[in-house]
Amino acid sequence: MKLSELIHTPSIVTEFISTDRNGAIRELVQSLADHGAVDPEHVETIVRAAINRERQGSTGFGKGVAVPHVKHECIQQMTATIGRSGRGLDFAALDRAPVYTVVILLSPASAPEEHLAAMEKIFRYLQRENFRRFLRQATTHEAMVDLVQEADEIQDE
Repeated sequence: MKLSELIHTPSIVTEFISTDRNGAIRELVQSLADHGAVDPEHVETIVRAAINRERQGSTGFGKGVAVPHVKHECIQQMTATIGRSGRGLDFAALDRAPVYTVVILLSPASAPEEHLAAMEKIFRYLQRENFRRFLRQATTHEAMVDLVQEADEIQDE
C-alpha cells in the first residue's frame, strides 16, 4: 500500500481555519465529505467518534504530528487525508509540542487489520524528518500532493 493510495489528495487542507484539535478534526472530515470520500450525512458521527478516540489518549505522537484515527460502521472505505497548521495546534501531544501536521485515518469497523496496516504505513512515513519538515513548510495543495507522491518514490527505492 502506497501513501498516495491511502491519502485522498483532493481533501488535503493546506491551512486549518481552526485553532484547536476538535476543529481541525472536523475540518478534515468535512473536507473528505466535500470531496466525495465520506458520506456527508455521517460527518457528525465520524467527528464525534474521532474526538472520543482522542479522549482515550492523544494521537499527537510528537515531532509536530498527530494521527487521529477511527474505525466506524458508517465508514464504507478506508481513507485518509492531511491537514496543516502554520500556527501549530494543541493536540496534547506526547512531547507537549504543538502539532503542525495532522493525518486523519478513517476505516470501516470491519477492517481492523487493514486499519493497523495503514497506521503502520502512515507512521513509517511520518518518522522521516525530511517528510515532516517539508509537509510543515508546504503552503499549497499542489506542494502537499507532490510530497505525498515523492514520498512513495523514495520509499520504493
